[in-house]
Amino acid sequence: MSLTDTAIRNAKAKDKPYKLSDGRGLYLLINKQGKYFRWDYRFGGKRKTFSFGIYPDVKLKEVRERHEDLRRLLARDIDPMEYKKEIKVKIQNEALHSFEAVAREWFVKNKPVWTKKHAQTIISRLENNIFPWLGNTEVFDISAPMLLETLRRIEDRGAIETAHRVKQICGQIFRYAIATGKAERDPTADLKGALPPTRAKSMATITDPKKIGGLMRVIAGYEGNLITRCALKLAPLVFVRPGELRHAEWDEIDLDVAQWKIPADKMKMRQVHIVPLSKQALAVLVEISGLTGTGKFVFPSLRSGSRPMSNNTINAALRRMGYDKDELTGHGFRSMASTLLHENGWQTDVIERQLAHAEGNSVKAAYNHAQHLPERRKMMQWWADYLDDLKNM
Repeated sequence: MSLTDTAIRNAKAKDKPYKLSDGRGLYLLINKQGKYFRWDYRFGGKRKTFSFGIYPDVKLKEVRERHEDLRRLLARDIDPMEYKKEIKVKIQNEALHSFEAVAREWFVKNKPVWTKKHAQTIISRLENNIFPWLGNTEVFDISAPMLLETLRRIEDRGAIETAHRVKQICGQIFRYAIATGKAERDPTADLKGALPPTRAKSMATITDPKKIGGLMRVIAGYEGNLITRCALKLAPLVFVRPGELRHAEWDEIDLDVAQWKIPADKMKMRQVHIVPLSKQALAVLVEISGLTGTGKFVFPSLRSGSRPMSNNTINAALRRMGYDKDELTGHGFRSMASTLLHENGWQTDVIERQLAHAEGNSVKAAYNHAQHLPERRKMMQWWADYLDDLKNM
Protein backbone atom coordinates (compact mmCIF):
# COMPACT_ATOMS: atom_id res chain seq x y z
CA MET A 1 0.00 0.00 0.00
CA SER A 2 1.44 3.40 -0.99
CA LEU A 3 2.10 6.18 1.45
CA THR A 4 -0.22 9.18 1.82
CA ASP A 5 0.44 12.61 3.29
CA THR A 6 -2.18 11.92 5.96
CA ALA A 7 -0.58 8.62 6.95
CA ILE A 8 2.84 10.24 7.20
CA ARG A 9 1.51 13.16 9.25
CA ASN A 10 -0.35 10.89 11.68
CA ALA A 11 2.43 8.33 12.10
CA LYS A 12 3.67 8.27 15.72
CA ALA A 13 6.97 7.06 17.12
CA LYS A 14 6.95 3.70 18.94
CA ASP A 15 9.31 1.96 21.29
CA LYS A 16 11.23 0.62 18.32
CA PRO A 17 11.88 2.16 14.88
CA TYR A 18 9.54 0.99 12.13
CA LYS A 19 8.91 1.57 8.41
CA LEU A 20 5.97 2.63 6.24
CA SER A 21 6.50 1.39 2.68
CA ASP A 22 5.74 3.34 -0.50
CA GLY A 23 6.84 0.54 -2.85
CA ARG A 24 9.91 -0.27 -4.96
CA GLY A 25 12.25 0.12 -2.00
CA LEU A 26 11.07 3.59 -0.98
CA TYR A 27 9.85 3.94 2.62
CA LEU A 28 9.51 6.24 5.60
CA LEU A 29 11.59 5.30 8.66
CA ILE A 30 10.01 6.48 11.91
CA ASN A 31 11.83 6.64 15.25
CA LYS A 32 11.81 8.88 18.29
CA GLN A 33 14.12 11.39 16.57
CA GLY A 34 11.91 11.96 13.53
CA LYS A 35 10.60 10.67 10.16
CA TYR A 36 13.14 9.88 7.42
CA PHE A 37 12.59 9.12 3.74
CA ARG A 38 14.87 6.25 2.65
CA TRP A 39 15.36 4.01 -0.36
CA ASP A 40 16.95 0.58 -0.26
CA TYR A 41 18.50 -0.64 -3.51
CA ARG A 42 21.23 -2.96 -4.72
CA PHE A 43 24.25 -1.99 -6.81
CA GLY A 44 27.18 -4.20 -7.70
CA GLY A 45 25.71 -6.97 -5.61
CA LYS A 46 25.64 -4.83 -2.46
CA ARG A 47 22.67 -3.42 -0.56
CA LYS A 48 22.71 0.35 -0.20
CA THR A 49 20.45 2.94 1.40
CA PHE A 50 19.84 6.38 -0.07
CA SER A 51 18.58 9.18 2.20
CA PHE A 52 16.21 11.82 0.83
CA GLY A 53 15.86 13.90 3.97
CA ILE A 54 13.56 14.47 6.92
CA TYR A 55 9.79 15.01 6.89
CA PRO A 56 8.34 17.69 6.82
CA ASP A 57 11.48 19.42 5.41
CA VAL A 58 10.97 17.33 2.29
CA LYS A 59 7.52 16.34 1.02
CA LEU A 60 6.28 12.99 -0.31
CA LYS A 61 5.70 14.31 -3.83
CA GLU A 62 9.24 15.69 -4.05
CA VAL A 63 10.72 12.42 -2.76
CA ARG A 64 8.79 10.35 -5.30
CA GLU A 65 10.02 12.53 -8.18
CA ARG A 66 13.63 12.22 -7.07
CA HIS A 67 13.13 8.48 -6.52
CA GLU A 68 12.02 8.06 -10.14
CA ASP A 69 15.05 10.01 -11.40
CA LEU A 70 17.43 7.90 -9.34
CA ARG A 71 15.84 4.65 -10.50
CA ARG A 72 16.52 5.76 -14.08
CA LEU A 73 20.19 6.26 -13.16
CA LEU A 74 20.26 2.82 -11.61
CA ALA A 75 18.80 1.35 -14.80
CA ARG A 76 21.76 2.90 -16.67
CA ASP A 77 24.18 1.19 -14.26
CA ILE A 78 24.94 4.43 -12.38
CA ASP A 79 25.14 4.25 -8.60
CA PRO A 80 22.75 6.93 -7.23
CA MET A 81 24.84 7.47 -4.08
CA GLU A 82 28.05 8.05 -6.05
CA TYR A 83 26.15 10.34 -8.39
CA LYS A 84 24.92 12.36 -5.39
CA LYS A 85 28.51 12.70 -4.13
CA GLU A 86 29.71 13.89 -7.54
CA ILE A 87 26.96 16.50 -7.72
CA LYS A 88 27.83 17.73 -4.22
CA VAL A 89 31.52 18.04 -5.11
CA LYS A 90 30.62 19.87 -8.32
CA ILE A 91 28.43 22.35 -6.42
CA GLN A 92 31.19 22.92 -3.87
CA ASN A 93 33.75 23.49 -6.62
CA GLU A 94 31.43 25.89 -8.42
CA ALA A 95 30.98 27.80 -5.18
CA LEU A 96 34.75 27.98 -4.66
CA HIS A 97 35.26 29.12 -8.25
CA SER A 98 32.39 31.59 -8.39
CA PHE A 99 33.34 35.17 -9.15
CA GLU A 100 32.34 36.29 -5.68
CA ALA A 101 34.39 33.56 -3.98
CA VAL A 102 37.47 34.35 -6.05
CA ALA A 103 36.96 38.09 -5.57
CA ARG A 104 36.70 37.75 -1.79
CA GLU A 105 39.79 35.53 -1.74
CA TRP A 106 41.67 38.19 -3.75
CA PHE A 107 40.33 40.88 -1.41
CA VAL A 108 41.57 39.07 1.71
CA LYS A 109 45.02 38.63 0.15
CA ASN A 110 45.34 42.33 -0.68
CA LYS A 111 43.52 43.95 2.24
CA PRO A 112 46.61 44.13 4.53
CA VAL A 113 48.40 46.50 2.11
CA TRP A 114 45.42 48.87 1.74
CA THR A 115 44.14 51.56 4.03
CA LYS A 116 40.86 50.79 5.76
CA LYS A 117 39.06 53.39 3.64
CA HIS A 118 40.43 52.02 0.36
CA ALA A 119 39.54 48.44 1.31
CA GLN A 120 35.98 49.48 2.16
CA THR A 121 35.67 51.29 -1.18
CA ILE A 122 36.84 48.20 -3.09
CA ILE A 123 34.49 45.71 -1.41
CA SER A 124 31.53 48.13 -1.54
CA ARG A 125 31.96 48.60 -5.28
CA LEU A 126 31.96 44.84 -5.79
CA GLU A 127 29.03 44.16 -3.47
CA ASN A 128 26.90 46.92 -4.98
CA ASN A 129 27.80 46.61 -8.65
CA ILE A 130 29.07 43.11 -9.49
CA PHE A 131 28.12 40.39 -6.99
CA PRO A 132 24.33 40.72 -7.43
CA TRP A 133 24.64 39.87 -11.14
CA LEU A 134 27.88 37.88 -11.59
CA GLY A 135 28.70 36.73 -8.06
CA ASN A 136 27.37 33.18 -8.47
CA THR A 137 28.82 32.67 -11.96
CA GLU A 138 31.99 30.64 -12.27
CA VAL A 139 34.84 33.01 -12.97
CA PHE A 140 35.94 30.69 -15.80
CA ASP A 141 32.58 31.19 -17.57
CA ILE A 142 32.39 34.98 -17.45
CA SER A 143 32.77 36.47 -20.92
CA ALA A 144 33.47 40.03 -22.02
CA PRO A 145 29.82 40.61 -23.10
CA MET A 146 28.56 39.33 -19.73
CA LEU A 147 30.85 41.69 -17.84
CA LEU A 148 30.03 44.61 -20.13
CA GLU A 149 26.30 44.08 -19.58
CA THR A 150 26.90 44.42 -15.84
CA LEU A 151 29.12 47.48 -16.25
CA ARG A 152 26.42 49.06 -18.41
CA ARG A 153 24.17 49.09 -15.35
CA ILE A 154 26.66 51.42 -13.67
CA GLU A 155 27.05 53.49 -16.83
CA ASP A 156 23.28 53.85 -17.20
CA ARG A 157 22.99 55.63 -13.87
CA GLY A 158 25.61 58.15 -15.00
CA ALA A 159 28.49 56.84 -12.87
CA ILE A 160 31.01 56.57 -15.71
CA GLU A 161 34.09 56.90 -13.53
CA THR A 162 32.78 54.23 -11.15
CA ALA A 163 32.20 51.90 -14.12
CA HIS A 164 35.83 52.31 -15.15
CA ARG A 165 37.02 51.76 -11.56
CA VAL A 166 34.95 48.61 -11.21
CA LYS A 167 36.28 47.33 -14.53
CA GLN A 168 39.84 47.84 -13.24
CA ILE A 169 39.03 45.98 -10.02
CA CYS A 170 37.52 43.09 -12.00
CA GLY A 171 40.64 42.97 -14.16
CA GLN A 172 42.79 42.50 -11.06
CA ILE A 173 40.48 39.73 -9.84
CA PHE A 174 40.57 37.91 -13.20
CA ARG A 175 44.38 38.11 -13.27
CA TYR A 176 44.43 36.64 -9.76
CA ALA A 177 42.08 33.87 -10.97
CA ILE A 178 44.46 33.12 -13.83
CA ALA A 179 47.43 32.94 -11.46
CA THR A 180 45.56 30.54 -9.16
CA GLY A 181 44.33 28.28 -11.96
CA LYS A 182 40.65 29.27 -11.77
CA ALA A 183 40.52 31.10 -15.12
CA GLU A 184 42.41 31.17 -18.38
CA ARG A 185 42.04 34.79 -19.48
CA ASP A 186 40.98 38.26 -18.41
CA PRO A 187 37.82 39.38 -20.28
CA THR A 188 38.37 43.01 -19.29
CA ALA A 189 41.14 43.09 -21.90
CA ASP A 190 38.43 42.82 -24.58
CA LEU A 191 36.50 45.81 -23.21
CA LYS A 192 38.98 48.50 -24.21
CA GLY A 193 36.94 51.40 -25.56
CA ALA A 194 33.61 49.75 -24.67
CA LEU A 195 32.83 52.27 -21.93
CA PRO A 196 32.53 56.02 -22.52
CA PRO A 197 35.73 57.85 -21.56
CA THR A 198 35.83 59.65 -18.25
CA ARG A 199 36.35 63.36 -18.12
CA ALA A 200 39.91 64.03 -17.07
CA LYS A 201 39.98 65.32 -13.50
CA SER A 202 43.08 66.37 -11.62
CA MET A 203 43.69 68.00 -8.28
CA ALA A 204 43.66 71.78 -8.56
CA THR A 205 47.23 73.06 -8.41
CA ILE A 206 49.58 75.86 -9.48
CA THR A 207 52.58 75.14 -11.69
CA ASP A 208 53.54 78.60 -12.99
CA PRO A 209 56.74 79.54 -11.10
CA LYS A 210 55.68 83.20 -10.80
CA LYS A 211 52.32 82.22 -9.31
CA ILE A 212 54.04 79.74 -6.98
CA GLY A 213 56.27 82.59 -5.76
CA GLY A 214 53.15 84.62 -5.05
CA LEU A 215 51.61 81.71 -3.18
CA MET A 216 54.71 81.32 -1.01
CA ARG A 217 54.57 85.03 -0.13
CA VAL A 218 50.88 84.79 0.77
CA ILE A 219 51.55 81.76 2.99
CA ALA A 220 54.45 83.56 4.69
CA GLY A 221 52.15 86.45 5.47
CA TYR A 222 49.21 84.35 6.71
CA GLU A 223 47.94 85.84 9.97
CA GLY A 224 45.69 83.03 11.15
CA ASN A 225 46.25 80.51 13.93
CA LEU A 226 49.91 79.44 14.43
CA ILE A 227 49.09 75.73 13.96
CA THR A 228 47.38 76.42 10.65
CA ARG A 229 50.14 78.80 9.55
CA CYS A 230 52.85 76.23 10.23
CA ALA A 231 50.87 73.48 8.47
CA LEU A 232 50.55 75.77 5.43
CA LYS A 233 54.29 76.43 5.47
CA LEU A 234 55.21 72.75 5.76
CA ALA A 235 52.73 71.41 3.20
CA PRO A 236 54.59 72.56 0.04
CA LEU A 237 57.98 71.62 1.55
CA VAL A 238 57.11 67.95 2.17
CA PHE A 239 54.23 67.50 -0.37
CA VAL A 240 52.73 64.50 1.45
CA ARG A 241 49.02 63.72 1.21
CA PRO A 242 46.84 66.05 3.33
CA GLY A 243 45.77 63.20 5.62
CA GLU A 244 49.40 62.24 6.25
CA LEU A 245 50.28 65.84 7.11
CA ARG A 246 47.47 66.43 9.58
CA HIS A 247 48.09 63.07 11.31
CA ALA A 248 51.83 63.75 11.78
CA GLU A 249 53.02 62.85 15.28
CA TRP A 250 56.10 64.10 17.12
CA ASP A 251 57.23 60.52 17.80
CA GLU A 252 57.60 60.01 14.03
CA ILE A 253 59.90 63.01 13.57
CA ASP A 254 63.63 63.00 14.27
CA LEU A 255 64.85 66.60 14.18
CA ASP A 256 68.48 65.53 14.72
CA VAL A 257 68.45 63.19 11.70
CA ALA A 258 66.19 65.61 9.77
CA GLN A 259 63.72 62.89 8.91
CA TRP A 260 60.01 62.13 9.25
CA LYS A 261 59.21 58.41 9.18
CA ILE A 262 55.51 57.83 8.51
CA PRO A 263 54.24 54.38 9.67
CA ALA A 264 52.78 52.02 7.10
CA ASP A 265 49.27 52.12 8.61
CA LYS A 266 49.02 55.84 7.85
CA MET A 267 50.03 55.50 4.21
CA LYS A 268 47.64 54.89 1.32
CA MET A 269 49.58 51.84 0.12
CA ARG A 270 50.44 50.60 3.63
CA GLN A 271 54.21 51.05 3.21
CA VAL A 272 56.55 52.91 5.56
CA HIS A 273 57.48 56.27 4.04
CA ILE A 274 60.48 58.47 4.82
CA VAL A 275 60.31 62.23 4.29
CA PRO A 276 63.75 63.92 4.39
CA LEU A 277 63.40 67.30 6.08
CA SER A 278 65.02 70.34 4.51
CA LYS A 279 66.44 73.14 6.65
CA GLN A 280 63.29 75.13 5.92
CA ALA A 281 61.04 72.24 7.01
CA LEU A 282 63.05 71.84 10.22
CA ALA A 283 62.62 75.55 10.92
CA VAL A 284 58.84 75.21 10.66
CA LEU A 285 58.83 72.21 13.01
CA VAL A 286 61.00 74.02 15.54
CA GLU A 287 58.58 76.96 15.37
CA ILE A 288 55.52 74.83 16.08
CA SER A 289 57.25 72.61 18.68
CA GLY A 290 57.02 75.33 21.31
CA LEU A 291 53.23 75.12 21.10
CA THR A 292 52.50 71.43 20.37
CA GLY A 293 55.80 69.64 21.08
CA THR A 294 54.64 68.15 24.38
CA GLY A 295 51.55 66.61 22.81
CA LYS A 296 50.95 63.77 20.38
CA PHE A 297 50.13 65.54 17.14
CA VAL A 298 52.31 68.10 15.40
CA PHE A 299 49.16 69.82 14.13
CA PRO A 300 46.40 69.10 16.64
CA SER A 301 42.81 70.16 16.30
CA LEU A 302 42.14 73.73 17.34
CA ARG A 303 39.40 72.38 19.62
CA SER A 304 41.12 69.37 21.15
CA GLY A 305 44.80 68.48 21.41
CA SER A 306 43.92 64.79 21.50
CA ARG A 307 42.74 64.85 17.88
CA PRO A 308 44.53 65.83 14.68
CA MET A 309 43.75 68.94 12.68
CA SER A 310 40.50 68.86 10.73
CA ASN A 311 40.71 67.57 7.19
CA ASN A 312 39.29 70.89 5.95
CA THR A 313 41.67 73.24 7.78
CA ILE A 314 44.26 73.64 5.01
CA ASN A 315 41.67 74.07 2.26
CA ALA A 316 39.71 76.55 4.36
CA ALA A 317 42.89 78.59 4.91
CA LEU A 318 43.62 78.57 1.17
CA ARG A 319 40.10 79.88 0.53
CA ARG A 320 40.64 82.71 3.05
CA MET A 321 43.85 83.61 1.22
CA GLY A 322 41.90 83.93 -2.03
CA TYR A 323 42.52 80.57 -3.72
CA ASP A 324 39.28 78.85 -4.71
CA LYS A 325 38.83 75.09 -4.97
CA ASP A 326 39.37 75.07 -8.73
CA GLU A 327 42.68 76.88 -8.34
CA LEU A 328 44.44 75.10 -5.47
CA THR A 329 43.75 72.43 -2.84
CA GLY A 330 45.90 70.94 -0.11
CA HIS A 331 46.45 67.92 -2.33
CA GLY A 332 47.62 70.23 -5.12
CA PHE A 333 51.01 70.75 -3.46
CA ARG A 334 51.88 67.21 -4.61
CA SER A 335 51.13 67.93 -8.26
CA MET A 336 52.98 71.21 -7.97
CA ALA A 337 56.13 69.51 -6.71
CA SER A 338 55.90 66.65 -9.20
CA THR A 339 55.51 68.97 -12.19
CA LEU A 340 58.29 71.39 -11.27
CA LEU A 341 60.74 68.69 -10.14
CA HIS A 342 60.30 66.87 -13.44
CA GLU A 343 60.72 70.11 -15.38
CA ASN A 344 63.94 70.81 -13.52
CA GLY A 345 65.48 67.47 -14.44
CA TRP A 346 65.08 65.34 -11.31
CA GLN A 347 64.80 61.59 -12.00
CA THR A 348 61.28 60.19 -12.19
CA ASP A 349 62.12 57.24 -9.90
CA VAL A 350 63.33 59.62 -7.20
CA ILE A 351 60.26 61.86 -7.50
CA GLU A 352 57.81 58.94 -7.56
CA ARG A 353 59.42 57.37 -4.50
CA GLN A 354 59.16 60.65 -2.61
CA LEU A 355 55.53 60.97 -3.64
CA ALA A 356 55.00 57.44 -2.18
CA HIS A 357 53.30 56.24 -5.31
CA ALA A 358 52.50 52.52 -5.59
CA GLU A 359 55.31 50.12 -6.39
CA GLY A 360 54.24 47.47 -8.93
CA ASN A 361 56.48 44.78 -7.44
CA SER A 362 54.90 43.89 -4.07
CA VAL A 363 58.07 42.23 -2.73
CA LYS A 364 60.19 45.22 -3.72
CA ALA A 365 57.60 47.59 -2.30
CA ALA A 366 57.89 46.05 1.17
CA TYR A 367 61.52 47.13 1.43
CA ASN A 368 61.74 50.30 -0.65
CA HIS A 369 60.82 52.98 1.90
CA ALA A 370 64.50 54.03 1.95
CA GLN A 371 65.02 53.64 -1.81
CA HIS A 372 66.89 56.57 -3.43
CA LEU A 373 67.13 58.22 0.00
CA PRO A 374 70.43 60.11 -0.60
CA GLU A 375 69.07 61.54 -3.86
CA ARG A 376 65.76 62.33 -2.19
CA ARG A 377 67.54 64.29 0.56
CA LYS A 378 69.31 66.39 -2.06
CA MET A 379 66.07 66.85 -3.99
CA MET A 380 64.04 67.95 -0.95
CA GLN A 381 66.64 70.56 0.01
CA TRP A 382 66.83 71.78 -3.57
CA TRP A 383 63.04 72.03 -3.68
CA ALA A 384 62.90 74.07 -0.46
CA ASP A 385 65.62 76.41 -1.77
CA TYR A 386 63.79 76.69 -5.09
CA LEU A 387 60.57 77.72 -3.31
CA ASP A 388 62.52 80.32 -1.35
CA ASP A 389 63.99 81.69 -4.56
CA LEU A 390 60.51 81.95 -6.10
CA LYS A 391 59.17 83.63 -2.96
CA ASN A 392 61.95 86.23 -3.03
CA MET A 393 61.68 87.03 -6.73
